[in-house]
Amino acid sequence: MLVDTHCHLYLLGASAEELVAEAATACVGHVVDDGIDLASSEVAAANAARIPSVSASAGIHPNSAGEATPEAMAAVEALLERPEVVAVGETGLDNYRDNTAPEVQRAAFAAHAELAKRFALALIIHCRDAFDDVLDVLDRVGPPELVVFHCFTGDAAMAKRIVDAGWVVSFSGTVTFKNAPGQRAACAVVPLEQMVLETDSPFLSPHPYRGRPNRPGRVAVTAVTVAEVHGIGLDAVAEATSATAARTFGLTLE
Repeated sequence: MLVDTHCHLYLLGASAEELVAEAATACVGHVVDDGIDLASSEVAAANAARIPSVSASAGIHPNSAGEATPEAMAAVEALLERPEVVAVGETGLDNYRDNTAPEVQRAAFAAHAELAKRFALALIIHCRDAFDDVLDVLDRVGPPELVVFHCFTGDAAMAKRIVDAGWVVSFSGTVTFKNAPGQRAACAVVPLEQMVLETDSPFLSPHPYRGRPNRPGRVAVTAVTVAEVHGIGLDAVAEATSATAARTFGLTLE
C-alpha cells in the first residue's frame, strides 16, 4: 500500500469519496488532504473526519501569509485539536512569487512552527527558491521534531542537509520528469526511512501525465521512479515510504 502524503482533494472537482476510491484502485490506501488557507483547512478536516482513509493538515500557505491574522491562526489552532488533523501546514517560504512580503511570510512560518512544536505534529514546509531562508527561520525559532519538506525540488546537497537534520523529504511527480536528473540524484541520497511520497494533486502530474491535472492515485507512478533510482522493488518502496508516512503523521494504516 502507498500513501499520498500531500494532496488537495478540494481542488480536484470531484467528491473526496470518489477520489479516494479511485486512488485505492492504484494501491493508494491513505491520503493526507492539505490545507492552504483557513477555508481549505476546514474542508480538509471535514473530509478526514468523514473518510477513514483520509487525514488532514491545517495551515496557511506562504503565498497567502497575509491572511495569517491572530484570529485566523487561532482558528487553525482549533483545527489542530481534532484527531483527524495530523500536521501543520502547508506553510513555509516562497521567494519565487512576490504576492506576499518576505517578512510577512517569515512571521507566519514561525507561528506555524511554534504550533507544530506545541501540538507535537509534523510541520509541512513549502520551500520555493528559499532553502537557506527556511533554514534560517527554523534555526531562529527552533524546529519541531517532525519536519517535512513537501514537494522537494532541491539538489542532492540540499537533500543531504535535510537528511542530516533528521527531517523528512517528500518527492512528487517532478522526480519523474525527463528534464529533472537533479531530482533523481537528490532522491538517491535520501534513505527511504526519511522519505515520503506525494502527488500535490491537482498539480505536478508525473510523466507521462505531465501537463494534465494530477490525481492521488498517481503517487504510484512516482513510486516506480523511486524504486528505479534506489535499485529496489516497488513493494519495498511502498512498504518503507508508507512506514515513514505512518511514523511522521501518526497514521494508522490498514
